[in-house]
Amino acid sequence: MRPPVPPFNRETALEKVRMAENSWNSRNPEKVSLAYTEDSEWRNRDMFVTGRAEIVEFLTQKWRMEKEYRLIKQLFAFHENRIAVRYAYEFCNETGQWFRAYGNENWEFDDNGLMSRRYASINDLKISEKDRLFHWPQGTRLADHPALGDLNL
Repeated sequence: MRPPVPPFNRETALEKVRMAENSWNSRNPEKVSLAYTEDSEWRNRDMFVTGRAEIVEFLTQKWRMEKEYRLIKQLFAFHENRIAVRYAYEFCNETGQWFRAYGNENWEFDDNGLMSRRYASINDLKISEKDRLFHWPQGTRLADHPALGDLNL
């Protein structure tokens, strides 16, 4: 059981989104994978991932390449057992080039509140270090840090 569980209302959908953001900002693949069903199906950009073991492998590789990763998610819509989010994250690659990635995700949950499907579309934009907007210590975004709308993203 991974509360909150469907059907979602505005409050529980917002809670689920913030929980996902916090989990991903931990950059702990094993911890993140526990929010998904054993047979969860993902489409992430051009990759297809199935099951927790593949999720852990995918995220381990992702965060090995995406240094200084910081993510902000925002609720876009919800209905019954589905949530749509938009998000942005910043990271630096191994050569020191900074990026801001913009994306949308569609999530579907089982009755226990575990995500069974995740479909992500993401675009990367090269930015300079001086153009970074996400400035909190690595990990959970601070409560007083601006959200996407506050940053006009």
